[in-house]
Amino acid sequence: MARHAEGIHRRNFLTGGAAAGGAALLTGTALASPSAAADQAVPAAGPITTVAPGDKRYKDLVQGWNQRWSSAPERICLAETTAQVRSVIQAAATAGKRLTVRSGGHCFEDWVFNPDVQVILDMTRMDRVYFDPDKNAVCVEAGAQVLNVYERMYRTWGVTIPAGTCFQVGVGGHVSGGGWGLLCRQMGLVVDHLYGVEVVCVGADGTATVKVATREPNDPNRDLWWAHTGGGGGNFGVVTRFWFRSPGATGTNPAKLLPQPPAEVFLHATAWPWADMTKDRFARLVKNFGDWHTKNLKSGTVNDNLTSVLWLNHKSAGYIGLVTQVDATVPDAQKILDDYLGAITAGLDVAQEPMTTPMGEVAAMPELAAPRRMPWLQAARYIGTTNPTLNDPTFRSDFKSAYYRKTMPTAHIDEFYRHLTRDDLVNPTAAVQVSSFGGQVNAVAPDATAAPHREAAFKAAWGLWWNDPAAEDISLRWIREFYHGVFAATGGVPVINDVTDGAYVNYPDIDLSDPKYNTSGVPWHDLYYKSGYARLQKVKQAYDPRDFFRHSQSVKLPTT
Repeated sequence: MARHAEGIHRRNFLTGGAAAGGAALLTGTALASPSAAADQAVPAAGPITTVAPGDKRYKDLVQGWNQRWSSAPERICLAETTAQVRSVIQAAATAGKRLTVRSGGHCFEDWVFNPDVQVILDMTRMDRVYFDPDKNAVCVEAGAQVLNVYERMYRTWGVTIPAGTCFQVGVGGHVSGGGWGLLCRQMGLVVDHLYGVEVVCVGADGTATVKVATREPNDPNRDLWWAHTGGGGGNFGVVTRFWFRSPGATGTNPAKLLPQPPAEVFLHATAWPWADMTKDRFARLVKNFGDWHTKNLKSGTVNDNLTSVLWLNHKSAGYIGLVTQVDATVPDAQKILDDYLGAITAGLDVAQEPMTTPMGEVAAMPELAAPRRMPWLQAARYIGTTNPTLNDPTFRSDFKSAYYRKTMPTAHIDEFYRHLTRDDLVNPTAAVQVSSFGGQVNAVAPDATAAPHREAAFKAAWGLWWNDPAAEDISLRWIREFYHGVFAATGGVPVINDVTDGAYVNYPDIDLSDPKYNTSGVPWHDLYYKSGYARLQKVKQAYDPRDFFRHSQSVKLPTT
């Protein structure tokens, strides 16, 4: 999903929580923690733009992309500098106010916008992208949106980061959750290129301090860097800046420090009518997709240059769709695409048609029925902005996710078919987006970053949108019965085994925490973080010992 997290891809924010205050703002005061040596001296904060109830801007700033969630805070603070961020956090900590943080606005759950929040720290004015010679890295402020990052990086230096597709997704949550995008099989995850992070934390004495953490082996804050390579937003502090430089990059020229995207890509979109899709044909299509990705999980082949999304829509949409991107500059690029399409359609016996209807959250793309070669930045903008759900201010939504390590078993596919053909729901947006993983994602060790799902071949994301509040009950019932039906044999969730590999934190799902829906005995945090959760708890203890930054699925302080 677009997302993310934040989306095709997704959406997530850094968030915060309440803490009993009691310490005044002490510029430069160090935490009593292993990170004290890297506390960052920052200048005094200047005036901060604040919006309170009664201000005409208020209603625009107390909701995000998912209209299910809203808040009524005392104020929204729009920070422009790290010093201002620290000032807002210090004031909230001292006063014992519940604080949450908005990066882009795409969080699926109520981690940012909920009735308990008293202060929202809005990061959207911190959106600069620039080269930082001190870090020898490209710096991206946490409020920047994905498409703006692409535009700035590529137009200025000819480089990119393999982040998400939806143009509005904020970098803060997207990166912290280990963001995924259409270049992942070729370049890995966005966090594979993360060099450093600047974070405002709250210490045991209630003092807000600024930490800088990098991946350097001798960095005393290295675990804080690691936690932001997939540990999710809202757990340890507020990220103000990210620095990007690929491992192994040398020199001081920013054009050489990050990957260069393809000069051109092939984009292709096709569809198959539900009217011709029998249960056996449906199973063949889903198995073909799974078989190709299982076979091509490992990196190092020409197929690293291809990423694809299969839209398994509810039958009321009329069609199932497939969108594929291939690096058009590699040798035999057309053959890579043709071979892939041949593998996906093998034995299907259903004629392909142009994608003339929207698919889940993406628009119709009939002009891509024949593969179209276009410059990469144009393609990124096209995919990122032709999304009818992004700008609809009436939509409510719900999402779920699962990683698959290999082709779906027949029992899962049968459940997919059953729920996608149900007659009690008529909603063309209801769909499961099945997306490529593997390739260069798989080339990184599962514990090298906090994004642990490196052995997954593909990812499934359930989602639907509705704008009539009366449709909420049937919408939630459909997605819950669908998801828990697929994973009925494993307690209603995608446990870590030889078939499935947990869930994606940038598609947060509060039902994973509910014993009514998760009867597996596997806690939600193991589905998101696998064996890395204990390490994340240690980071939490070191950098947020008061649990100031928290939400309904935040990393918990260790109990011992």
